[in-house]
Amino acid sequence: MLFRSSRSSDPGNLQVPIAMNEASSERGPRTSPKEFSMAGRITKAEQQLKPDPQFGDLVLSRFINSMMKGGNKATATRIVYAAFGEIQTRLDDGKAPDLPESAIEVFHLALDNVRPAVEVRSKRVGGANYQVPMQLNRRRQQSLTFRWIITSAREERGKPIHMRLAKELWDAAHNEGKAVTTRENTHRMAEANRAFAHFGRGRRSEERRVGKECR
Repeated sequence: MLFRSSRSSDPGNLQVPIAMNEASSERGPRTSPKEFSMAGRITKAEQQLKPDPQFGDLVLSRFINSMMKGGNKATATRIVYAAFGEIQTRLDDGKAPDLPESAIEVFHLALDNVRPAVEVRSKRVGGANYQVPMQLNRRRQQSLTFRWIITSAREERGKPIHMRLAKELWDAAHNEGKAVTTRENTHRMAEANRAFAHFGRGRRSEERRVGKECR
């Protein structure tokens, strides 16, 4: 219930309640629950995402958006397509007979090799910090895969970015490279901290457990 201050001669300066329909009309129309993301922010990314113009692939379109800097999507698209051109040239030269015949298939194979199953997050419980292994949903797996591949390509020096990106995707398709190493290190850390996995099963169960320890 909202209140409005009354400026009458009442010495108590009483507050008069405002009708809820007046307050709601000032806020504007309500937003459908389907338009909210997990973080509570309004988003329509899934509805607005369109396939890329050359391959018609939604995953590649999302990868181009992740590659983008400063809102310059044309530059990001040009870099990714140039990297695909480098990969296709290697495939046409017969340098990897065990790989698929098209660059887009190599791209998806690289994503499959880099995609993690778990991640490790720092969690404070009872005054101590624990590295807690957490299961990942499909969206989080994809975002980490994109981040590791793009970061590994940008950390290299001495060559144009499209050649570095092509090399990273090529190595990941062979189950090699920095991005694959990051995935292996993450899984190794999660396995080493498997004893703390129960800390990530839910906030209420954790609070009950901590309460029992404090008794």
